Amino acid sequence: MGKSVLVIEDEPNISEAISFILSRDGWHVATHSNGVDAVEAVRARRPDLVILDVMLPGRSGYDILRELRAGPETGGLPVLMLTARGQPKDRALAEEIGASRFMTKPFSNAEVLEAVNALIRP
Repeated sequence: MGKSVLVIEDEPNISEAISFILSRDGWHVATHSNGVDAVEAVRARRPDLVILDVMLPGRSGYDILRELRAGPETGGLPVLMLTARGQPKDRALAEEIGASRFMTKPFSNAEVLEAVNALIRP
């Protein structure tokens, strides 16, 4: 069975670009565009990996990550956080909350592939 990823990103161009890159690499990609029910989307889809934007409508990626880390079925789920804000304090907060990896926009196709494949390796 192929690897599955849920991309939680509200900018359609970024979501589509990530979907295209990962689909070509054999991933099954689902997308979600708001923070309000993002945790429910993760629980319903049960992906192998989540790519989570920090700034989302309705709820921040940091709050979503906190809830995912607190859940028994999502606590160990690999989460790659994306942000347009690359300040050291943003990275520190993401790591403190439990992000598996942190990436600043803009990013290259190769960076995305390397990050997701590194997070899923057995």
